[in-house]
Amino acid sequence: QVQLVESGGGLVQPGGSLRLSCTASGSIFSINRMGWYRQAPGKERELVALITASGGTNYADSVKGRATISGDNAKKTVYLQMNSLKPEDTAVYYCSKAGIYWGQGTQVTVSS
Repeated sequence: QVQLVESGGGLVQPGGSLRLSCTASGSIFSINRMGWYRQAPGKERELVALITASGGTNYADSVKGRATISGDNAKKTVYLQMNSLKPEDTAVYYCSKAGIYWGQGTQVTVSS
């Protein structure tokens, strides 16, 4: 069983930055197959970034060049660094392990 807890969300002005964290519980953890997703009001949940099974990274076109996913196996934590934030980045951000385990989400609001 894996439990995921996100943190780091909040209110940020357009053009600003945030770093989201997702910390996992459980005795065995790998940052591979960890992903960040987001869901805006009235929209479906969408992939933002993920670490593949082989350790590579994939990003949604909407965040390429502005987002970086990384992780630390020893800390059982995955990060999402978001820069040059836009109002359209406003959403609840979730982390997930392989699309099976999900955190409770953290709200990111980009507004002046």
